[in-house]
Amino acid sequence: MITGTAPSDSACTRRRTARRISYTFLCTLPFLDLVVVGVRALRIPGVYQVVGGVLFAVIVLAAWTLGPRAIGFGASGGRLALAGTLLIVPWAVISLLWVGLGAPFQATLPENHMRYLVLLGDAIVVASAFVALKEELYEAGERFYSTVGFAASIPAGAAYFVCISMSVARTVVAMRGEDTSSLNPLGDFYSVLEFVACVLTYVTTAAFAASLGQARWLGRGAARAYVAASAVFVLLLVIRGVTYPEISDNTAPWYTRPGVIAGIPAIPWIMPGLLGAVVLRRAGIYSK
Repeated sequence: MITGTAPSDSACTRRRTARRISYTFLCTLPFLDLVVVGVRALRIPGVYQVVGGVLFAVIVLAAWTLGPRAIGFGASGGRLALAGTLLIVPWAVISLLWVGLGAPFQATLPENHMRYLVLLGDAIVVASAFVALKEELYEAGERFYSTVGFAASIPAGAAYFVCISMSVARTVVAMRGEDTSSLNPLGDFYSVLEFVACVLTYVTTAAFAASLGQARWLGRGAARAYVAASAVFVLLLVIRGVTYPEISDNTAPWYTRPGVIAGIPAIPWIMPGLLGAVVLRRAGIYSK
């Protein structure tokens, strides 16, 4: 009798361990990406493609282990897994394509064109993820904070879409060898939109973290930590001001300037990425 139950118990233990490791990895993913992306020395042909491919494969495996298999286990589990997956997708794409990319002034023009295309696609994905997550939280009975988050996510996504589209357009013009000086007056407009997009994304994150806490999908302490971190980032942006500061070899390094860090377009997606791991873990319950 003991012999008959041992394999099942062992399999359950291995599965729990695999899910725990996958969850931990996905929670460290945004921070791992910041390091890998920032090391320009990795941008060696043949090297960065391999690093990116390996990272992407590990992310897919970890995400699948944690939750997306729940897509086949009922409508509710499927939608929840979709929302969590969409919150992870931006960092998976960054892992695949941005290895060694560095700051914009370090990258080549084609690399920056690719950078802005990825940011544009990720902005759409993140906005879609929040819509899907709102629907699940509604069904779970939490409607106040999820509504606030949803209301903030729509203009945040729209502001991201417009300002990053401007960056894509500028790189297209520059790659054609044409003068981009005519686009300079739009710089202030870009700064305003980028500021609004980042602030509203932090507000969205805080609201959804509070909603997940109310739904008991996230610990109350963790939910408060997300809200506090979002408030700190918003404060840093307000102190920095609306105008996006210059980043170049002639200025202080970007990583020593908190206001600059808070306003880098991909940075506001760090906490949504972490929430994506939380949501995927919750969705995995449906596949048991």
